Amino acid sequence: MGVDSGRALSLNPSLRTATLDSIHSIISFLQSKGIHQKDMGRIFGMCPKILTSNIKNDLSPVFQFLSRDLNVPNQNFRRAINKCPRFLVSSVRDQLKPALFYLQRLGFKDLEALAYQDSVLLVSNVENTLIPKLEYLKSLGFSKEDAVGMVLRCPGLFTFSVENNFKPKFGYFVEEMEGKLEELKEFPQYFAFSLEKRIKPRHKEIVESGVKVPLALLLKSTDEEFKEFIRCGSG
Repeated sequence: MGVDSGRALSLNPSLRTATLDSIHSIISFLQSKGIHQKDMGRIFGMCPKILTSNIKNDLSPVFQFLSRDLNVPNQNFRRAINKCPRFLVSSVRDQLKPALFYLQRLGFKDLEALAYQDSVLLVSNVENTLIPKLEYLKSLGFSKEDAVGMVLRCPGLFTFSVENNFKPKFGYFVEEMEGKLEELKEFPQYFAFSLEKRIKPRHKEIVESGVKVPLALLLKSTDEEFKEFIRCGSG
């Protein structure tokens, strides 16, 4: 099936005692939910724990959650699972429902986006991952309302590392770019761009040209658009 057996066994030692019949049952169950044979290698490679799951207690509740809580139609199960195989190794009671409740309380209303686009948020731990990211944004000086508004506009903020992403990028924004919090509130996608490959080079260019560029235009524009803006602005 294309699964790295060594990695799978290291991540799920229980596979050593799993029977072929039990594994075939899981494969058949997933196929009955619309998952294609060609999808299995990637899914099991990412989450080998699925291969020793209990269909009734572990897997069936996930598909019920997708259907009842996220309004995913049966024919779209494959799309949701391929986007986020971790759905299949997440407890509905302890993980998926608490995450959905927390996100909805914050103001996430688009169930379709949570099912097919931002599904990693549903498999993220509320106490250890989601809440600390929000608290960190507040520690930078944003109000709770502003911080919530930022994650609603850019859900990826919940997936970024505080140490490897937020801190170095915020430090550069404040110290080198002399930016204001209001700019980040309006364009939280700033944190989604590479510091070394995008933010620093483009900031250096506008400093050298003496042109003032809004944060969104600075980072979102294509190379051609950016160069044209610099040329027109400095001309």
